[in-house]
Order: sequence, then structure tokens, then C-alpha cells
Amino acid sequence: MGIEDAFDVSKSDFSGMSPSNELVVSKVVHKAFVEVNEEGTEAAAATAAVMMLRCARPRPITFIADHPFLFFIRHNPAQSILFYGRFCSP
Repeated sequence: MGIEDAFDVSKSDFSGMSPSNELVVSKVVHKAFVEVNEEGTEAAAATAAVMMLRCARPRPITFIADHPFLFFIRHNPAQSILFYGRFCSP
């Protein structure tokens, strides 16, 4: 898609987002789904970018979703919920 500098340790510049000039994008994830049934069509999409310090090594995180749960994306300064969802079955 042409966005290469954000992933390059020597070229990335996120000074408009953070006072630290040590940030680099390490991963971008996009997920989309479309459900079509008798009641109509529902579509959703989400994109997330993972940023880390240039000198930091990512630690692997294991998350096992073996039961239903709710999740929330919250804006802490405003104390407001931006998005919520439900995981129904593993």
C-alpha cells in the first residue's frame, strides 16, 4: 500500500503523535466481516496499528479465548467507551 517509512527504524517520524522520536510501527492488523441473512446484511471492519519503541523487543503475549467474554475499547482521558464487542464461542 506504499506505507514503508512507518515500518523503517531509520525513517519513521511520529513526532506529531508523541514527544518520543523512538516510535516505529511494528504491525498492522485489519479484520472485516459481512453477514447476510434473512433479516438483511451487516458489515463491520476494524484496523489497528501496533507501535513500539525502536529499541524495545516485543514480548510474545499468549491470549487463549476459551470462553465467552465482553471487550471494550475505552478512551481513558475522556472516560468514555469508544467500541465494545462480544466474543461468543471459541
